Amino acid sequence: MTHPGEPGYAAASRAAHAREQADAAVGADASGRTHASGLGAVLERTPFARGPWTIRRRLLVLIAGLLVAMSVAVGVATVLLFHASSVARLDASLRAASSRADTAAGTGFPADALATVQGFLGVPGQPEGTLGGLVRGAASTAAYIDDGQIIEAGPAATAALAAVSPDGTPHTIRAGALGEYRALAVESEPGVRVVLALPLADVSAQTAQLTVTVVLVAAGGLLIALGAGSLVVRRSLEPLERVTATAQAVSELPLERGDVDLDERVPVDEPGTEVGRLGTAFNRMLGHVASALSAREESERKVRRFVADASHELRTPLASIRGYAELTRLHGGSLPEDVLHAIGRIESESVRMTELVEDLLLLARLDEGRELVAGEVELGPIVADAVADAQVAGPDHEWTVELPDAPVVVPGDEARLRQVLGNLLTNARVHTPEGTSVVATLTTDASSAVITVADDGPGIDPDLRDTLFERFARGDSSRSRRAGSTGLGLAIVRAVAEAHHGEVSVDTEPGRTVFTVRLPLAAGAARRD
Repeated sequence: MTHPGEPGYAAASRAAHAREQADAAVGADASGRTHASGLGAVLERTPFARGPWTIRRRLLVLIAGLLVAMSVAVGVATVLLFHASSVARLDASLRAASSRADTAAGTGFPADALATVQGFLGVPGQPEGTLGGLVRGAASTAAYIDDGQIIEAGPAATAALAAVSPDGTPHTIRAGALGEYRALAVESEPGVRVVLALPLADVSAQTAQLTVTVVLVAAGGLLIALGAGSLVVRRSLEPLERVTATAQAVSELPLERGDVDLDERVPVDEPGTEVGRLGTAFNRMLGHVASALSAREESERKVRRFVADASHELRTPLASIRGYAELTRLHGGSLPEDVLHAIGRIESESVRMTELVEDLLLLARLDEGRELVAGEVELGPIVADAVADAQVAGPDHEWTVELPDAPVVVPGDEARLRQVLGNLLTNARVHTPEGTSVVATLTTDASSAVITVADDGPGIDPDLRDTLFERFARGDSSRSRRAGSTGLGLAIVRAVAEAHHGEVSVDTEPGRTVFTVRLPLAAGAARRD
Protein backbone atom coordinates (compact mmCIF):
# COMPACT_ATOMS: atom_id res chain seq x y z
CA MET A 1 0.00 0.00 0.00
CA THR A 2 1.15 3.56 -0.63
CA HIS A 3 1.94 5.94 2.21
CA PRO A 4 0.07 9.10 3.31
CA GLY A 5 0.81 11.94 0.97
CA GLU A 6 1.49 9.69 -2.02
CA PRO A 7 -0.90 9.50 -5.01
CA GLY A 8 -3.54 6.80 -4.74
CA TYR A 9 -3.34 6.46 -0.96
CA ALA A 10 -6.96 7.49 -0.31
CA ALA A 11 -8.35 5.00 -2.85
CA ALA A 12 -6.16 2.21 -1.47
CA SER A 13 -7.35 2.99 2.08
CA ARG A 14 -11.00 2.78 1.01
CA ALA A 15 -10.45 -0.56 -0.73
CA ALA A 16 -8.63 -2.05 2.27
CA HIS A 17 -11.36 -0.88 4.62
CA ALA A 18 -14.05 -2.41 2.39
CA ARG A 19 -12.25 -5.78 2.51
CA GLU A 20 -11.95 -5.57 6.33
CA GLN A 21 -15.66 -4.82 6.65
CA ALA A 22 -16.58 -7.77 4.44
CA ASP A 23 -14.38 -10.16 6.47
CA ALA A 24 -15.83 -8.81 9.74
CA ALA A 25 -19.39 -9.26 8.45
CA VAL A 26 -18.72 -12.90 7.50
CA GLY A 27 -17.12 -13.60 10.91
CA ALA A 28 -19.92 -11.89 12.79
CA ASP A 29 -22.55 -13.87 10.87
CA ALA A 30 -20.83 -17.17 11.60
CA SER A 31 -20.29 -16.39 15.29
CA GLY A 32 -23.86 -15.13 15.55
CA ARG A 33 -25.23 -18.41 14.19
CA THR A 34 -23.03 -20.40 16.57
CA HIS A 35 -24.13 -18.32 19.54
CA ALA A 36 -27.80 -18.48 18.62
CA SER A 37 -27.68 -22.29 18.37
CA GLY A 38 -25.66 -22.74 21.55
CA LEU A 39 -25.96 -22.05 25.24
CA GLY A 40 -26.23 -18.28 24.77
CA ALA A 41 -29.59 -18.55 23.01
CA VAL A 42 -30.91 -20.76 25.82
CA LEU A 43 -29.75 -18.36 28.52
CA GLU A 44 -31.36 -15.41 26.73
CA ARG A 45 -34.74 -17.15 27.00
CA THR A 46 -34.43 -18.07 30.69
CA PRO A 47 -35.71 -15.94 33.59
CA PHE A 48 -32.11 -15.48 34.74
CA ALA A 49 -31.62 -13.01 31.85
CA ARG A 50 -33.97 -10.55 33.55
CA GLY A 51 -32.82 -7.67 35.69
CA PRO A 52 -32.15 -7.98 39.42
CA TRP A 53 -34.98 -7.74 41.95
CA THR A 54 -35.50 -4.68 44.08
CA ILE A 55 -34.88 -4.74 47.83
CA ARG A 56 -38.63 -4.42 48.46
CA ARG A 57 -39.40 -7.43 46.32
CA ARG A 58 -36.62 -9.44 47.92
CA LEU A 59 -37.86 -8.63 51.42
CA LEU A 60 -41.46 -9.48 50.55
CA VAL A 61 -40.41 -12.77 48.95
CA LEU A 62 -38.29 -13.56 52.01
CA ILE A 63 -41.18 -12.77 54.36
CA ALA A 64 -43.55 -14.84 52.25
CA GLY A 65 -41.12 -17.75 52.16
CA LEU A 66 -40.64 -17.70 55.93
CA LEU A 67 -44.39 -17.49 56.53
CA VAL A 68 -45.10 -20.32 54.10
CA ALA A 69 -42.41 -22.51 55.68
CA MET A 70 -43.72 -21.77 59.19
CA SER A 71 -47.34 -22.32 58.12
CA VAL A 72 -46.49 -25.62 56.46
CA ALA A 73 -44.56 -26.82 59.50
CA VAL A 74 -47.29 -25.81 61.97
CA GLY A 75 -50.08 -27.12 59.73
CA VAL A 76 -48.45 -30.49 59.08
CA ALA A 77 -47.65 -30.94 62.77
CA THR A 78 -51.22 -29.97 63.74
CA VAL A 79 -52.84 -32.33 61.23
CA LEU A 80 -50.54 -35.23 62.13
CA LEU A 81 -51.11 -34.76 65.89
CA PHE A 82 -54.88 -34.49 65.39
CA HIS A 83 -54.94 -37.60 63.20
CA ALA A 84 -52.82 -39.56 65.67
CA SER A 85 -55.01 -38.55 68.64
CA SER A 86 -58.19 -39.35 66.70
CA VAL A 87 -56.86 -42.79 65.79
CA ALA A 88 -55.85 -43.35 69.42
CA ARG A 89 -59.39 -42.52 70.60
CA LEU A 90 -60.81 -44.83 67.93
CA ASP A 91 -58.46 -47.60 69.10
CA ALA A 92 -59.71 -47.16 72.65
CA SER A 93 -63.30 -47.49 71.43
CA LEU A 94 -62.22 -50.50 69.38
CA ARG A 95 -60.77 -52.26 72.42
CA ALA A 96 -63.97 -51.69 74.42
CA ALA A 97 -66.16 -52.92 71.54
CA SER A 98 -63.86 -55.94 71.02
CA SER A 99 -64.13 -56.84 74.71
CA ARG A 100 -67.90 -56.73 74.53
CA ALA A 101 -67.93 -58.82 71.37
CA ASP A 102 -65.53 -61.43 72.84
CA THR A 103 -67.70 -61.79 75.93
CA ALA A 104 -70.86 -62.21 73.84
CA ALA A 105 -69.29 -64.65 71.36
CA GLY A 106 -68.44 -67.25 73.94
CA THR A 107 -65.99 -70.09 73.20
CA GLY A 108 -65.57 -72.39 70.25
CA PHE A 109 -66.68 -72.05 66.66
CA PRO A 110 -70.43 -72.53 66.50
CA ALA A 111 -72.22 -74.24 63.70
CA ASP A 112 -74.06 -71.06 62.82
CA ALA A 113 -71.15 -68.63 62.82
CA LEU A 114 -73.15 -65.84 61.15
CA ALA A 115 -75.72 -65.91 63.98
CA THR A 116 -72.89 -65.65 66.52
CA VAL A 117 -71.41 -62.67 64.66
CA GLN A 118 -74.81 -61.01 64.51
CA GLY A 119 -75.20 -61.68 68.18
CA PHE A 120 -72.05 -59.95 69.36
CA LEU A 121 -72.63 -57.10 66.90
CA GLY A 122 -76.07 -56.64 68.40
CA VAL A 123 -74.69 -56.07 71.89
CA PRO A 124 -75.76 -52.62 73.12
CA GLY A 125 -73.07 -49.96 72.71
CA GLN A 126 -71.58 -51.17 69.42
CA PRO A 127 -71.06 -48.11 67.15
CA GLU A 128 -72.66 -47.62 63.75
CA GLY A 129 -70.61 -49.17 60.95
CA THR A 130 -68.91 -51.73 63.21
CA LEU A 131 -67.54 -54.71 61.27
CA GLY A 132 -67.19 -58.06 63.04
CA GLY A 133 -66.11 -61.52 62.09
CA LEU A 134 -65.39 -65.01 63.39
CA VAL A 135 -62.40 -66.88 61.97
CA ARG A 136 -61.20 -70.48 62.32
CA GLY A 137 -58.53 -71.61 59.92
CA ALA A 138 -59.79 -71.08 56.40
CA ALA A 139 -63.38 -70.63 57.52
CA SER A 140 -64.52 -67.11 58.27
CA THR A 141 -67.78 -65.20 58.56
CA ALA A 142 -68.29 -61.42 58.81
CA ALA A 143 -71.09 -58.87 59.13
CA TYR A 144 -71.42 -55.14 59.76
CA ILE A 145 -73.90 -52.67 61.22
CA ASP A 146 -75.58 -50.43 58.65
CA ASP A 147 -78.26 -47.99 59.85
CA GLY A 148 -79.12 -50.23 62.80
CA GLN A 149 -79.29 -53.36 60.65
CA ILE A 150 -76.72 -56.17 60.80
CA ILE A 151 -75.79 -57.19 57.24
CA GLU A 152 -73.51 -59.99 56.13
CA ALA A 153 -70.25 -58.61 54.72
CA GLY A 154 -68.91 -59.40 51.30
CA PRO A 155 -65.92 -61.60 50.45
CA ALA A 156 -63.46 -58.67 50.37
CA ALA A 157 -64.37 -57.48 53.86
CA THR A 158 -64.40 -61.08 55.17
CA ALA A 159 -60.95 -61.76 53.73
CA ALA A 160 -59.60 -58.51 55.19
CA LEU A 161 -60.83 -59.51 58.70
CA ALA A 162 -59.41 -63.03 58.32
CA ALA A 163 -55.96 -61.54 57.58
CA VAL A 164 -55.75 -59.60 60.89
CA SER A 165 -53.17 -61.09 63.25
CA PRO A 166 -54.35 -61.86 66.82
CA ASP A 167 -51.44 -59.93 68.40
CA GLY A 168 -53.57 -57.60 70.50
CA THR A 169 -52.61 -54.58 68.37
CA PRO A 170 -55.08 -52.61 66.22
CA HIS A 171 -54.37 -52.73 62.47
CA THR A 172 -55.62 -50.60 59.59
CA ILE A 173 -57.32 -52.68 56.90
CA ARG A 174 -59.14 -52.07 53.64
CA ALA A 175 -62.57 -53.76 53.81
CA GLY A 176 -63.43 -53.63 50.12
CA ALA A 177 -66.17 -51.15 49.28
CA LEU A 178 -66.77 -50.46 52.99
CA GLY A 179 -63.54 -48.44 53.16
CA GLU A 180 -60.77 -48.31 55.73
CA TYR A 181 -61.14 -49.80 59.25
CA ARG A 182 -59.16 -50.19 62.42
CA ALA A 183 -59.36 -53.92 63.26
CA LEU A 184 -58.45 -55.88 66.42
CA ALA A 185 -58.33 -59.72 66.57
CA VAL A 186 -58.77 -61.61 69.86
CA GLU A 187 -58.20 -65.35 70.10
CA SER A 188 -61.11 -66.77 72.16
CA GLU A 189 -59.56 -70.26 72.10
CA PRO A 190 -56.77 -71.87 70.10
CA GLY A 191 -57.56 -71.54 66.39
CA VAL A 192 -60.69 -69.38 66.88
CA ARG A 193 -60.48 -65.61 66.52
CA VAL A 194 -63.05 -62.89 67.12
CA VAL A 195 -62.24 -59.88 64.92
CA LEU A 196 -63.87 -56.49 65.41
CA ALA A 197 -63.25 -53.34 63.30
CA LEU A 198 -64.42 -49.72 63.54
CA PRO A 199 -64.58 -47.44 60.45
CA LEU A 200 -61.96 -44.72 59.88
CA ALA A 201 -64.29 -42.62 57.72
CA ASP A 202 -65.10 -40.11 60.48
CA VAL A 203 -61.44 -39.75 61.44
CA SER A 204 -60.42 -39.24 57.79
CA ALA A 205 -63.20 -36.71 57.23
CA GLN A 206 -62.26 -34.75 60.35
CA THR A 207 -58.59 -34.82 59.35
CA ALA A 208 -59.42 -33.58 55.82
CA GLN A 209 -61.63 -30.82 57.24
CA LEU A 210 -58.85 -29.75 59.60
CA THR A 211 -56.36 -29.76 56.70
CA VAL A 212 -58.62 -27.51 54.60
CA THR A 213 -59.14 -25.21 57.59
CA VAL A 214 -55.40 -24.95 58.24
CA VAL A 215 -54.71 -24.22 54.56
CA LEU A 216 -57.37 -21.51 54.38
CA VAL A 217 -56.28 -19.89 57.63
CA ALA A 218 -52.61 -20.02 56.57
CA ALA A 219 -53.41 -18.52 53.16
CA GLY A 220 -55.48 -15.74 54.71
CA GLY A 221 -52.79 -15.07 57.28
CA LEU A 222 -50.15 -15.03 54.54
CA LEU A 223 -52.11 -12.46 52.52
CA ILE A 224 -52.65 -10.28 55.59
CA ALA A 225 -48.98 -10.59 56.56
CA LEU A 226 -47.84 -9.72 53.04
CA GLY A 227 -50.12 -6.68 52.95
CA ALA A 228 -48.90 -5.47 56.31
CA GLY A 229 -45.32 -6.38 55.43
CA SER A 230 -45.53 -4.44 52.19
CA LEU A 231 -46.64 -1.33 54.08
CA VAL A 232 -43.93 -1.79 56.69
CA VAL A 233 -41.23 -2.41 54.08
CA ARG A 234 -42.37 0.59 52.05
CA ARG A 235 -42.27 2.88 55.06
CA SER A 236 -38.91 1.47 56.11
CA LEU A 237 -37.43 2.01 52.64
CA GLU A 238 -38.78 5.54 52.17
CA PRO A 239 -35.54 7.09 53.53
CA LEU A 240 -33.54 4.95 51.11
CA GLU A 241 -35.79 6.07 48.26
CA ARG A 242 -35.12 9.68 49.24
CA VAL A 243 -31.39 8.94 49.03
CA THR A 244 -31.94 7.42 45.58
CA ALA A 245 -34.02 10.40 44.43
CA THR A 246 -31.37 12.83 45.64
CA ALA A 247 -28.60 10.84 43.94
CA GLN A 248 -30.65 10.79 40.73
CA ALA A 249 -31.14 14.56 40.89
CA VAL A 250 -27.41 15.09 41.46
CA SER A 251 -26.54 12.77 38.56
CA GLU A 252 -28.62 14.94 36.20
CA LEU A 253 -26.76 18.14 37.13
CA PRO A 254 -24.12 19.46 34.68
CA LEU A 255 -21.18 18.90 37.03
CA GLU A 256 -18.54 18.76 34.32
CA ARG A 257 -18.19 22.51 33.90
CA GLY A 258 -19.44 25.87 35.13
CA ASP A 259 -20.47 27.05 38.56
CA VAL A 260 -22.64 24.21 39.95
CA ASP A 261 -25.29 24.99 42.57
CA LEU A 262 -25.26 21.70 44.50
CA ASP A 263 -27.98 22.31 47.09
CA GLU A 264 -29.58 18.83 46.99
CA ARG A 265 -29.57 17.06 50.35
CA VAL A 266 -31.25 13.96 51.77
CA PRO A 267 -33.86 14.60 54.53
CA VAL A 268 -32.75 12.52 57.52
CA ASP A 269 -35.51 11.82 60.08
CA GLU A 270 -33.76 9.13 62.16
CA PRO A 271 -29.99 9.56 62.01
CA GLY A 272 -29.43 6.58 64.32
CA THR A 273 -30.75 3.98 61.87
CA GLU A 274 -28.73 2.33 59.10
CA VAL A 275 -30.54 4.30 56.39
CA GLY A 276 -30.24 7.47 58.47
CA ARG A 277 -26.49 7.02 58.75
CA LEU A 278 -26.36 6.43 54.99
CA GLY A 279 -28.27 9.68 54.36
CA THR A 280 -25.99 11.60 56.73
CA ALA A 281 -22.87 10.22 55.04
CA PHE A 282 -24.34 11.00 51.62
CA ASN A 283 -25.07 14.60 52.64
CA ARG A 284 -21.54 14.96 53.97
CA MET A 285 -20.20 13.62 50.67
CA LEU A 286 -22.35 16.09 48.72
CA GLY A 287 -20.96 18.89 50.87
CA HIS A 288 -17.40 17.84 50.03
CA VAL A 289 -18.28 17.56 46.33
CA ALA A 290 -19.87 21.02 46.37
CA SER A 291 -16.76 22.48 48.00
CA ALA A 292 -14.51 20.74 45.48
CA LEU A 293 -16.63 21.95 42.55
CA SER A 294 -16.60 25.50 43.88
CA ALA A 295 -12.83 25.38 44.28
CA ARG A 296 -12.46 23.94 40.79
CA GLU A 297 -14.68 26.62 39.27
CA GLU A 298 -12.79 29.37 41.07
CA SER A 299 -9.49 27.94 39.85
CA GLU A 300 -10.79 27.67 36.27
CA ARG A 301 -12.15 31.20 36.47
CA LYS A 302 -8.72 32.47 37.51
CA VAL A 303 -7.07 30.51 34.70
CA ARG A 304 -9.54 31.86 32.12
CA ARG A 305 -9.06 35.38 33.39
CA PHE A 306 -5.27 34.95 33.25
CA VAL A 307 -5.42 33.50 29.71
CA ALA A 308 -7.70 36.30 28.54
CA ASP A 309 -5.56 39.00 30.15
CA ALA A 310 -2.29 37.44 28.98
CA SER A 311 -3.60 36.98 25.44
CA HIS A 312 -4.85 40.55 25.36
CA GLU A 313 -1.55 41.88 26.64
CA LEU A 314 0.48 39.78 24.17
CA ARG A 315 -1.33 41.11 21.13
CA THR A 316 0.45 44.50 21.21
CA PRO A 317 4.06 43.26 21.58
CA LEU A 318 3.49 40.59 18.93
CA ALA A 319 2.12 43.20 16.56
CA SER A 320 5.19 45.37 17.29
CA ILE A 321 7.57 42.46 16.64
CA ARG A 322 5.86 41.70 13.37
CA GLY A 323 5.84 45.34 12.35
CA TYR A 324 9.53 45.87 13.10
CA ALA A 325 10.39 42.65 11.25
CA GLU A 326 8.49 43.79 8.19
CA LEU A 327 10.02 47.26 8.42
CA THR A 328 13.52 45.82 8.62
CA ARG A 329 12.91 43.44 5.71
CA LEU A 330 11.52 46.27 3.57
CA HIS A 331 14.48 48.56 4.35
CA GLY A 332 16.14 49.79 1.21
CA GLY A 333 19.68 48.89 2.30
CA SER A 334 21.29 45.59 1.55
CA LEU A 335 21.34 42.98 4.34
CA PRO A 336 23.15 39.67 4.54
CA GLU A 337 21.19 36.57 3.48
CA ASP A 338 21.32 35.03 6.96
CA VAL A 339 19.93 38.24 8.48
CA LEU A 340 17.10 38.34 5.93
CA HIS A 341 16.33 34.69 6.70
CA ALA A 342 16.30 35.36 10.45
CA ILE A 343 14.03 38.36 10.01
CA GLY A 344 11.69 36.28 7.83
CA ARG A 345 11.54 33.60 10.49
CA ILE A 346 10.83 36.20 13.17
CA GLU A 347 8.00 37.58 11.05
CA SER A 348 6.46 34.14 10.32
CA GLU A 349 6.72 33.03 13.95
CA SER A 350 5.17 36.27 15.16
CA VAL A 351 2.26 35.64 12.77
CA ARG A 352 1.84 32.10 14.15
CA MET A 353 2.05 33.32 17.74
CA THR A 354 -0.49 36.04 16.97
CA GLU A 355 -2.91 33.41 15.63
CA LEU A 356 -2.38 31.29 18.75
CA VAL A 357 -3.00 34.27 21.02
CA GLU A 358 -6.14 35.21 19.10
CA ASP A 359 -7.45 31.64 19.40
CA LEU A 360 -6.74 31.56 23.14
CA LEU A 361 -8.40 34.92 23.62
CA LEU A 362 -11.47 33.78 21.68
CA LEU A 363 -11.81 30.57 23.73
CA ALA A 364 -11.41 32.47 26.99
CA ARG A 365 -14.10 34.95 26.01
CA LEU A 366 -16.42 32.18 24.83
CA ASP A 367 -15.95 30.45 28.17
CA GLU A 368 -17.15 33.64 29.84
CA GLY A 369 -20.20 33.81 27.55
CA ARG A 370 -18.97 36.80 25.53
CA GLU A 371 -17.69 37.51 22.03
CA LEU A 372 -20.89 36.77 20.08
CA VAL A 373 -22.68 39.30 17.91
CA ALA A 374 -26.37 38.52 17.64
CA GLY A 375 -27.94 38.61 14.19
CA GLU A 376 -29.45 36.50 11.43
CA VAL A 377 -26.82 34.80 9.28
CA GLU A 378 -27.36 33.08 5.95
CA LEU A 379 -25.12 30.01 5.88
CA GLY A 380 -25.05 29.35 2.12
CA PRO A 381 -22.62 32.15 1.19
CA ILE A 382 -20.45 31.34 4.22
CA VAL A 383 -20.06 27.70 3.15
CA ALA A 384 -19.39 28.66 -0.45
CA ASP A 385 -16.78 31.29 0.50
CA ALA A 386 -15.05 28.88 2.91
CA VAL A 387 -14.77 26.18 0.23
CA ALA A 388 -13.45 28.74 -2.27
CA ASP A 389 -10.78 29.87 0.20
CA ALA A 390 -9.84 26.26 0.96
CA GLN A 391 -9.51 25.50 -2.75
CA VAL A 392 -7.02 28.34 -3.12
CA ALA A 393 -5.07 27.20 -0.04
CA GLY A 394 -5.12 23.50 -1.03
CA PRO A 395 -5.19 23.13 -4.82
CA ASP A 396 -3.97 19.52 -4.54
CA HIS A 397 -7.28 18.44 -2.94
CA GLU A 398 -10.62 17.94 -4.65
CA TRP A 399 -13.13 20.41 -3.19
CA THR A 400 -16.91 20.14 -3.61
CA VAL A 401 -19.74 22.22 -2.13
CA GLU A 402 -23.42 21.18 -2.01
CA LEU A 403 -25.98 23.85 -1.08
CA PRO A 404 -29.80 23.86 -0.96
CA ASP A 405 -31.82 25.98 -3.34
CA ALA A 406 -33.48 28.01 -0.56
CA PRO A 407 -31.50 30.17 1.88
CA VAL A 408 -30.70 28.72 5.31
CA VAL A 409 -30.77 31.34 8.08
CA VAL A 410 -29.58 30.86 11.66
CA PRO A 411 -29.21 33.32 14.55
CA GLY A 412 -25.60 33.97 15.47
CA ASP A 413 -22.29 35.66 14.83
CA GLU A 414 -21.27 35.61 11.16
CA ALA A 415 -17.56 36.05 11.83
CA ARG A 416 -17.48 33.12 14.25
CA LEU A 417 -19.51 30.88 11.95
CA ARG A 418 -17.07 31.65 9.14
CA GLN A 419 -14.29 30.63 11.52
CA VAL A 420 -16.07 27.29 12.16
CA LEU A 421 -16.19 26.49 8.44
CA GLY A 422 -12.64 27.67 7.94
CA ASN A 423 -11.31 25.51 10.79
CA LEU A 424 -13.13 22.39 9.58
CA LEU A 425 -11.89 22.79 6.01
CA THR A 426 -8.37 23.61 7.19
CA ASN A 427 -8.43 20.47 9.34
CA ALA A 428 -9.44 18.39 6.31
CA ARG A 429 -6.74 20.01 4.16
CA VAL A 430 -3.88 19.75 6.66
CA HIS A 431 -4.51 16.23 7.95
CA THR A 432 -5.23 14.39 4.69
CA PRO A 433 -2.91 13.51 1.80
CA GLU A 434 -2.92 15.14 -1.64
CA GLY A 435 -5.72 14.03 -3.93
CA THR A 436 -8.21 13.63 -1.07
CA SER A 437 -11.79 14.57 -1.95
CA VAL A 438 -13.46 16.98 0.52
CA VAL A 439 -17.21 17.68 0.32
CA ALA A 440 -18.91 20.49 2.28
CA THR A 441 -22.70 20.10 2.47
CA LEU A 442 -25.42 22.35 3.89
CA THR A 443 -28.87 20.86 4.61
CA THR A 444 -31.71 21.39 7.08
CA ASP A 445 -34.00 19.19 9.10
CA ALA A 446 -37.08 20.02 11.13
CA SER A 447 -35.40 22.55 13.43
CA SER A 448 -31.67 22.67 12.63
CA ALA A 449 -29.23 23.65 9.97
CA VAL A 450 -26.78 20.81 9.31
CA ILE A 451 -23.27 21.47 7.98
CA THR A 452 -21.11 18.47 7.12
CA VAL A 453 -17.49 18.35 5.98
CA ALA A 454 -16.60 14.88 4.68
CA ASP A 455 -13.29 13.62 3.31
CA ASP A 456 -12.08 10.24 2.02
CA GLY A 457 -8.75 10.41 3.81
CA PRO A 458 -7.22 7.76 6.07
CA GLY A 459 -9.50 8.53 9.03
CA ILE A 460 -8.79 9.38 12.68
CA ASP A 461 -7.02 7.13 15.16
CA PRO A 462 -9.61 5.60 17.56
CA ASP A 463 -7.42 6.60 20.52
CA LEU A 464 -7.80 10.27 19.50
CA ARG A 465 -11.59 10.37 19.03
CA ASP A 466 -12.48 10.98 22.68
CA THR A 467 -10.11 13.99 22.92
CA LEU A 468 -10.49 15.29 19.39
CA PHE A 469 -12.39 18.46 20.39
CA GLU A 470 -10.25 19.23 23.43
CA ARG A 471 -7.78 22.07 23.43
CA PHE A 472 -4.28 21.38 22.13
CA ALA A 473 -5.34 17.96 20.82
CA ARG A 474 -2.96 16.90 18.05
CA GLY A 475 -3.49 14.44 15.21
CA ASP A 476 -1.52 11.19 15.12
CA SER A 477 0.80 9.91 12.43
CA SER A 478 -2.01 8.30 10.44
CA ARG A 479 -3.15 11.78 9.38
CA SER A 480 -0.32 13.54 7.67
CA ARG A 481 0.69 16.89 9.21
CA ARG A 482 2.48 18.91 6.61
CA ALA A 483 1.91 22.23 8.38
CA GLY A 484 2.01 23.47 11.93
CA SER A 485 -1.08 23.34 14.09
CA THR A 486 -1.98 24.96 17.41
CA GLY A 487 -4.38 22.17 18.34
CA LEU A 488 -7.15 24.72 18.99
CA GLY A 489 -9.06 24.59 15.70
CA LEU A 490 -11.59 21.90 16.59
CA ALA A 491 -11.85 23.20 20.17
CA ILE A 492 -12.93 26.55 18.71
CA VAL A 493 -15.43 24.75 16.44
CA ARG A 494 -17.07 23.07 19.43
CA ALA A 495 -16.99 26.22 21.59
CA VAL A 496 -18.58 28.37 18.85
CA ALA A 497 -21.21 25.70 18.07
CA GLU A 498 -22.17 25.38 21.73
CA ALA A 499 -22.25 29.17 22.09
CA HIS A 500 -24.85 29.12 19.28
CA HIS A 501 -26.82 26.42 21.18
CA GLY A 502 -25.69 23.82 18.65
CA GLU A 503 -23.41 20.81 18.65
CA VAL A 504 -20.60 19.23 16.67
CA SER A 505 -19.82 15.54 16.16
CA VAL A 506 -17.50 13.34 14.12
CA ASP A 507 -17.97 9.98 12.44
CA THR A 508 -14.78 8.41 11.17
CA GLU A 509 -13.47 5.20 9.69
CA PRO A 510 -10.61 4.40 7.32
CA GLY A 511 -11.51 6.01 4.01
CA ARG A 512 -14.18 8.38 5.33
CA THR A 513 -14.35 11.10 7.99
CA VAL A 514 -17.42 13.31 8.48
CA PHE A 515 -17.65 16.33 10.80
CA THR A 516 -21.24 17.44 11.45
CA VAL A 517 -22.30 20.81 12.91
CA ARG A 518 -25.93 21.36 13.92
CA LEU A 519 -27.22 24.89 14.54
CA PRO A 520 -30.78 25.90 15.43
CA LEU A 521 -32.65 27.65 12.63
CA ALA A 522 -33.83 31.20 13.02
CA ALA A 523 -37.31 31.67 14.46
CA GLY A 524 -39.93 31.11 11.76
CA ALA A 525 -37.50 29.36 9.41
CA ALA A 526 -39.10 26.35 7.76
CA ARG A 527 -37.53 23.18 6.56
CA ARG A 528 -36.41 23.76 2.96
CA ASP A 529 -34.29 20.77 1.95
